[in-house]
Order: sequence, then structure tokens, then C-alpha cells
Amino acid sequence: MKTKSIFGIPKELKTDESRVSLTPDSVKILTDDNHEVYVEKNAGLNAGFCNDMYIEAGAKILDTKEELWDIANIIVKVKEPQKEEYKLFKEDQIIFGYMHLAIEEDLVMNLINKKVLAICAESIQTKNGEFPLLRPMSEVAGRLSIQLGAHYLELNNGGSGVLLGGVPGVQPGKVVIVGGGVVGANAAKVALGMGADVSVLDIDSKRLAFLDLVFNGSIKTHYFNSTTLTEEVKKADILVAAVAKPNVKAPVLITEDIVKQMKKGSFLIDIAVDQGGNVENIQTTTLTNPVYEKFDITHCAISNLPSLTPKTSSFAYSYAILPYIMQIAQMGGFSAIKEVDSIGSGVNTFRGKVTNEGLAKTFNLKHTELSLLVGFKVL
Repeated sequence: MKTKSIFGIPKELKTDESRVSLTPDSVKILTDDNHEVYVEKNAGLNAGFCNDMYIEAGAKILDTKEELWDIANIIVKVKEPQKEEYKLFKEDQIIFGYMHLAIEEDLVMNLINKKVLAICAESIQTKNGEFPLLRPMSEVAGRLSIQLGAHYLELNNGGSGVLLGGVPGVQPGKVVIVGGGVVGANAAKVALGMGADVSVLDIDSKRLAFLDLVFNGSIKTHYFNSTTLTEEVKKADILVAAVAKPNVKAPVLITEDIVKQMKKGSFLIDIAVDQGGNVENIQTTTLTNPVYEKFDITHCAISNLPSLTPKTSSFAYSYAILPYIMQIAQMGGFSAIKEVDSIGSGVNTFRGKVTNEGLAKTFNLKHTELSLLVGFKVL
């Protein structure tokens, strides 16, 4: 008989975090497969999902996070556990969600000490090198960056008074995007849709060629170096910083000296801030206080940017993570991380060991190959 898995969906505690990890329709798929799902009271309320919707999907509602963490063997989250949740960790409990551990040393040590199986959504990688759980939130963040930028260019919001799309006879605003990955491509898509003049900088010439092809030559592509960056930044009304890799701190690419050369009243958004940021001395902002002024430039660095649109973001995240959740439910956590390469790639800590090499290097910890802990998969 198949072992029944017990899932817990806690209410997110990160500041201004309004997403929920699994939507009611995804929960129904799990309960229809005879798994138990417990949802903390009002966990989905800010994303538009009331308790009754989860009950109708077959879940049980619990009043406190303590009850939920105690009963569930698989915790499904959006963002990393907060300090008040560390005491709730249990040995061999699975925690699955975005954790960005390269800037969370205290959390890493608690995961190790409590011998938690931490599966980081941002580390899940397919055989062709893609990161399928990063993609949906990167798409949302990229699109929102331009939406926000256009808003903060308005004079009454502290901006320069530039209309991003311009009008006939008046040139449009300039958008400069550093990083041509999923975030950058989606930012470019929205910026072009609004009529902006768009430049994308990247060190990968193949990626630049791909973007040129996809956008049919309607964006300007530049090989990234200090010279091209400085030249483009001087023209920017909106500057989007979007360069990051899982499990390592984001590189600082945009110095304060470069930021000072931007036009007064322009807008800068650092989407890599949840991994340390691409902008020198960037200060993390929140949904409640999303921007600050420095050098007469509006700075934005919201670490959970997709929470601005929690309903769309929750659906996107839930649908992306569900196939992996189902595999863990049907196979069991141990078998899933052993037999499914993509799930194994997301494991950062297991049984008191750091199994991700990049994370181990970040904090000068010993790295242990996952295969040494679970054995080699059956061929």
C-alpha cells in the first residue's frame, strides 16, 4: 500500500509576503491522491484564497503554525523560514521553497543542526540546465519591474516626468536591462510593449543573439563590460539589474559611481537583491516602503517583488512546484531525492550535511555529495 504523505502549508511570515505555496486546485490534486494536506488558518487569504476553498479541496485548517509544523512531514513554502520558525524544525522533515541560502547563514546552520531535508526551489535544475521553479517568479518580477518603473517616473511619484512610451514626435523613455535571462527578457517584453527604447546587456553572446532573434531586432543588445554599462546607464530612465545564479551571492556589477551618472529622477530596480544585489550598497526595501532616494535616483530593491501580485504569483508558483510535490508524495522523500535528478539537484542540506557545493563554499563548510548519503540511483 502506498505511503500517505502529510503536507503542511504555513502562512508566510516574511515581511509583506502575501503569496501562498499551493492554491486550492493544486491541493485538491494531492487530496484526490489520498495525501493529507494541512493549511494554517488564513494562509491563502491575501492571495485571494479563503479557508473554505481549502476545506472544499479536501484540506484541514489548523489554527497555529506550531500545530502545522508538528503534524506535517513535508512543509511547502514560498519564501525561506523566518527565525521564529527555526524552533519548529524536525529531523528528516522536508522543507521545500525558495530559500536563497547563500545570504542566510543562520538559517543554514539551523537546517544542519536540526538535520532538515532542505529542498531549495531555486536550485531545482533540469537535464538541459534550466531552473523551472525560478522561471515563473522571474517572469513576474521582470514584468513588474517595468510597471513599477513607469509609475515612479511620474513627477508626483518623485520621477523625472518621462512617459515611458513617449508620444508621436517625442522620443520614448530609455530602459537599460543588465542581464538577459528570464527576468531580463520579460522586462524587455513589457518595456517594448509600452513603447520604450530598450537595451539589454549580457556577457553571453549566444543569449544576446537569441534575444535579438526573439524580439526581431527591436531591442539593442550589448556585450556587458564597464564601458558599455557606463555608456548605457547615462541614457537610462529605468535601470533593471537582474544577474544572479542559484546558491551563490549575486555579483556586484553596478557601483555607486556608475549610479551617480544616471539622470536625475530616473529609476533603478535591483531584482537580484534577494541574493545580495547587483548594485553596490543596495538597501533592501519592502512592499510597504518600496523605494528610497539616493543621488536623486529612485532606488527599489524588494526581495519578494512577485508579492505585489500575489494571486497571479501564487497560481504560477503552485503550478510549477506541483509536479515535484507529487513525485515526493508518491515516491517518498528519500526515494525522490535519490531517483529523480531534478529533485536531488534542489537538496541543499540533508541529515546534518551540506549537499550543495556552492553553498558549502559560501560559508566555508564541508561539502558532502548527496549520493554518499542516499546511495546511487537505480538504473
